[in-house]
Amino acid sequence: MAAVPAGPIPRDVPRVIWSWACYDWANSAFGTLVGTFIYSTYFTQAIAPDEVTGTAWWSRAVAMSGILTAMISPFLGAAADAAGAQKRFLAITTLVSICATALLTFVPPNIAGAAFIALGLYIVADVAFETGYVFYNAFLPTIASTARTGRVSGYGWGLGYAGGLACMGVALVGFVQPEVPWFGLSTENGFNIRATNLLVSLWFLVFSIPLFLFVPERRLGPIRVDVRATCRSIGATIRDVGRYRHIARFLLARLVFNDGLVTVFAFGGIYAAGTFGMTLSEVIAFGFALNIASGIGAFAFGFLDDRIGGKKTIMLTLVALSAATLLAVWAPTRGWFWAAGILIGIFVGPNQSASRSLLSRFVPERKQAEFFGFFALSGKVTSFMGPILLGTVTVATGSQRAGVATVVMFFVVGGALLATVDEQRGIEAARES
Repeated sequence: MAAVPAGPIPRDVPRVIWSWACYDWANSAFGTLVGTFIYSTYFTQAIAPDEVTGTAWWSRAVAMSGILTAMISPFLGAAADAAGAQKRFLAITTLVSICATALLTFVPPNIAGAAFIALGLYIVADVAFETGYVFYNAFLPTIASTARTGRVSGYGWGLGYAGGLACMGVALVGFVQPEVPWFGLSTENGFNIRATNLLVSLWFLVFSIPLFLFVPERRLGPIRVDVRATCRSIGATIRDVGRYRHIARFLLARLVFNDGLVTVFAFGGIYAAGTFGMTLSEVIAFGFALNIASGIGAFAFGFLDDRIGGKKTIMLTLVALSAATLLAVWAPTRGWFWAAGILIGIFVGPNQSASRSLLSRFVPERKQAEFFGFFALSGKVTSFMGPILLGTVTVATGSQRAGVATVVMFFVVGGALLATVDEQRGIEAARES
């Protein structure tokens, strides 16, 4: 691990910044291959009793993971701050996620209880993956100056989208599509498909190494997690919400508009297939295009974030996302839907990146991981609301277009709440803490 500096950690050091951003490239393989495209599909088709049941079970596992992440993230963040061991907490969550993901490879569909073993391993891997972001994000305000926080966050998000797509490309070419997979892997019982989890684990492990080698942390000592002290710290933060009111307002706004993003991610492919008759291969191509657009957008808008501020950047993305969603609802042809999808992709990445950079400007130095724990909570605790509303309206009206239109409400309401945030006062409050 990087040596601990005697004084303040130097900021805006290129090697440190790119080593930190490389972790986004590393861990995005899990979300792309395991959670979205390959393993989740394999589970519903090969391990679960049938696709309908598999989809229901998988969605419940995702929901349970989200609830657990929301519950433990603030606590773990406060514990990491108190112990002065963010990097070691990150190492633990990274290794847990890697190991649980690798074990998914060795759960064949023909053993007793395969579905529940697989779901249990996925929940462990996903909770570790998500909570790892708490400690990873907490490094941002220590390695980047306020003037460069937006672009550094954008580097990470951009590399994340690229890394997920690169790993999926390797998986498709080497494991999924060929008649004889690489390394002579057997195709019996879909072992070659399950082996993509080994690829994800190796990818995650190798590309996370630069962070642990070159990103310094403020201090390193023996890990002493004081449960009572951690709970007192969280309680003090909540009681002292007046001092951190702009953080609280921002997290409330994100809680709402992030539900819109969650819903777009969850139902974009379903809407493409159901309303526009896209085949699975066309939906995958559509997903590739959206991820490429999101990566480019996150990278490019990071510079705008540093110029105009995180709040204005997020507001801009929410306006654009609302317009693009309405375009997708109205779209009479696939061409128009593709245009709407690309626009959504362009502004989804900057929304996520600017949200991270804005909070990094707000967090007090002594509570970085704790507040990013609350950041994780705000992204998970109500993430079921958007999908439920979309599904309810779709059933009530018999129209997917009407259901998708509900997403705009989350962007509009979230934007209205964000308008109450004063970015400059939030930055000043962090400096005074």
